[in-house]
Amino acid sequence: MVEVFKTNITDRVQANTLLNHIHHRFGNYIANFDLHDCDNILRVKSTEGTVQAAMLISFLHSLGCYAEVLTDECPPAGKFRIMQGLYPIS
Repeated sequence: MVEVFKTNITDRVQANTLLNHIHHRFGNYIANFDLHDCDNILRVKSTEGTVQAAMLISFLHSLGCYAEVLTDECPPAGKFRIMQGLYPIS
């Protein structure tokens, strides 16, 4: 199972340090950061069972970092507007 978190991590050195802490504390987690994403994504996969999101968030908070679970919910219908005229129709 993979869990995706939004974080406040923007620095690659800090991200690598946190990955070392995560892998040391949670031996069955495989984690990586995507700092190019606007949400500074932390992806965590558990090799045994599920990712304990609340425990991981608490752990990150104890290290002075912010994290929250990103949901894969779609916005309600009607929340998007199609903008016309941006692209020529061929």
